Amino acid sequence: MAEPRDSQYLVDADWLRAHRGDANIVLLDTRPPQAYWSGHLAAARHFDPFPFHHSDTSEAGLRVFCEQLVWIFSMLGLSGSETVVCYEEDSGMRATRAAWMLEYIGHPAVRILDGGLKNASMELTTAAPTIIPTDFKAAPRDETIASFTYIRERLGRPECELFDVRTDEEYYGERVRARHGGAVPGAIHRDWSQNLDANGRFKPAAQLRAEFEGLGLDPDREIIPYCQGGYRSANAYIALRVAGYPKVRNYLGSWAEWGNHDDLPIEHPRRKASSAP
Repeated sequence: MAEPRDSQYLVDADWLRAHRGDANIVLLDTRPPQAYWSGHLAAARHFDPFPFHHSDTSEAGLRVFCEQLVWIFSMLGLSGSETVVCYEEDSGMRATRAAWMLEYIGHPAVRILDGGLKNASMELTTAAPTIIPTDFKAAPRDETIASFTYIRERLGRPECELFDVRTDEEYYGERVRARHGGAVPGAIHRDWSQNLDANGRFKPAAQLRAEFEGLGLDPDREIIPYCQGGYRSANAYIALRVAGYPKVRNYLGSWAEWGNHDDLPIEHPRRKASSAP
């Protein structure tokens, strides 16, 4: 029987076909509602994480975030005893955001269908399953999340590295999506989409590891990816874990929080001048 690809996080279509009959497998379709109702994997429950933005990582804000997750996963009928497989069209930011949310709140068995539906070639249905709500119990894993205070206290310290996974335009302040443009001081930058291959699957673990190390991301340090709202950085969180980085925290608030504060330090990177004639 096929094992998950590269890490405990990723499964492929062959693995899913082999396990579809398992009583403890729950599929979570993380695409927009229109896509779900146009056709989804049989018995898949629907959860689009995009409407659930949360850019307040104060102590009170994180309490609200945890309460929100408990409500969501209770309404989805999850208990923590099942294996949840999140999917979308490819290995995008929706499936990885849902997977990270589940991991953060304490679910012990979360997987991602690597490459999503476009690489699965599996029959779809428009029939929705009946969901019986549960009483999901939160056990937050604080080591998987970063707040703005956590980052501010560690800026410039050698044990921690920031990883900006926004577009070049956002990183260089050419596209400003908050009160301030720019980047968290000292952040290493690479667009999150480079975590995937041409087919929308995560690149192999060894390739991701080599690319991350080539950027200067040290696997012995704690890596904190961020983007605009914590979705693309959730993809980077999974990619880093797949690549064997043991200490990774997703900055939930990301630039929607940091860039809207007037009292947080900001760097203004500049593009290097082209050497072309």
